[in-house]
Amino acid sequence: MYENAFNAIEKALRAEEGISNELDYVEQTSWLLFLKYLHDLESDRRDRAELEGLDYAPIIDGRFRWDRWAAPKLNGVFDHNAAMTGDDLVRFVDQELFPHLSLFHDRATGPDTIEYKIGEVFTELRSKFRSGYILRDVLEIVDGLQFKTQDDKHELSSLYETRIRRMGNAGRNGGEYYTPRPLIRAMTRVVNPQIGETIYDGAVGSAGFLCEAYDHLRRPDMSATDYETLQRRTFYGQEKKSLAYVIGIMNMVLHGIEAPNIVHANTLNENVMDIQEKDRHDIILANPPFGGGERREVQQNFPIKSGETAYLFLQHFIRKLRAGGRAAVVIKNTFLSNTDNASVALRRELLEACNLHTILDCPQGTFQGAGVKTVVLFFQKGEPTRRIWYYQLDPGRSMGKTNPLNDDDMAEFVALQRGFVTGPKSWVVDMADVDAATFDLSVKNPNAPEAEALCSPEEIIDAILARDAETSEIFERIRGLL
Repeated sequence: MYENAFNAIEKALRAEEGISNELDYVEQTSWLLFLKYLHDLESDRRDRAELEGLDYAPIIDGRFRWDRWAAPKLNGVFDHNAAMTGDDLVRFVDQELFPHLSLFHDRATGPDTIEYKIGEVFTELRSKFRSGYILRDVLEIVDGLQFKTQDDKHELSSLYETRIRRMGNAGRNGGEYYTPRPLIRAMTRVVNPQIGETIYDGAVGSAGFLCEAYDHLRRPDMSATDYETLQRRTFYGQEKKSLAYVIGIMNMVLHGIEAPNIVHANTLNENVMDIQEKDRHDIILANPPFGGGERREVQQNFPIKSGETAYLFLQHFIRKLRAGGRAAVVIKNTFLSNTDNASVALRRELLEACNLHTILDCPQGTFQGAGVKTVVLFFQKGEPTRRIWYYQLDPGRSMGKTNPLNDDDMAEFVALQRGFVTGPKSWVVDMADVDAATFDLSVKNPNAPEAEALCSPEEIIDAILARDAETSEIFERIRGLL
């Protein structure tokens, strides 16, 4: 129903000179969708208050309400005479709307409030519209989108996810914004969160893990108490980058979470030794950024110093888990075998503090636009590792933009993991067989067929000469037939 609307928005944005790429498209669409969502949310709350005979104090009021500046109506019909357009509209958005909404941060009582989200979004973003006429066209399209029912939100979230995926593919590092959803769903099924447990991602990005976890837990027949638990006391996260924070908020909103508990902050600025029991969570699902080059003052927050961002996040996640808590974390496959002091020390800490029960080896091309191979670490905090079950994912094809990972590719892994079943792609390593000095956990499939021995240079030359002689003989026979 809304596919045409999204296509029309995209067509209009292509004509806007201030918007030049997929990242700009998602960014500018996000703040517009966010304001329309807030308007529909307020309309619903106002109607409920009237039915109950209560007064309703709007979150956004006066001329900053959506139906005053974005989509004024007269008798339910769009009022073109009252609608700003051209330079007037651009000036209002840049000089009045954004500054006003950015002040909501000051009146927010906490990061789990809508006021906090409004303040963060409009402090960090800027409108990139230069043409008030194009903005007017887009506003009219967005006004036609509805956030009233779960079906509306489901369709909008699907369309929004498609744009996030394209944005990830267009960026230098596709994994920064988009982790393949089949991989996230498989990780979530293995960890299997339950209602009442808290779920955390310290590198939220587009909030794919939290959204998929929400879909995993939500049931059409769930009680009001369970629904309130999902809405208010289940999903938590932090995100450093402004655009990713806004996209994550919008993605969770579209999935049906009204006020996501996502904080706009650099997770690595927190000293892990200061983490207390009240700060910990039952479940961690994450794909932290790779590479980086963290400053020395940031590294001081961690007992194992490293410039590798993912290593710092892994230390953070270990300490963020409650005793008995479960985690699934994506990391570069080189973590399993690197011989530098930080890698060895971190592997040792993980193996001693947690039960690293499963390692999923992902093939090249799992992450679009990312040039590194990855593994997924599944672990439970509170007891040391004794045995590790490995699974080598092999979809039987080369993956790329036109042939991405799908749910069928992950089905065998999820099924076999439940019983740690061994087979051609899976095997078990006992910790007694792991080098106690290096803790090398490299993926070495003992069931893989042995590669044929390479020929020696002399044998290769002999084979080439033999083929040349055979070819010459064939040509001579042909000549004799002419």
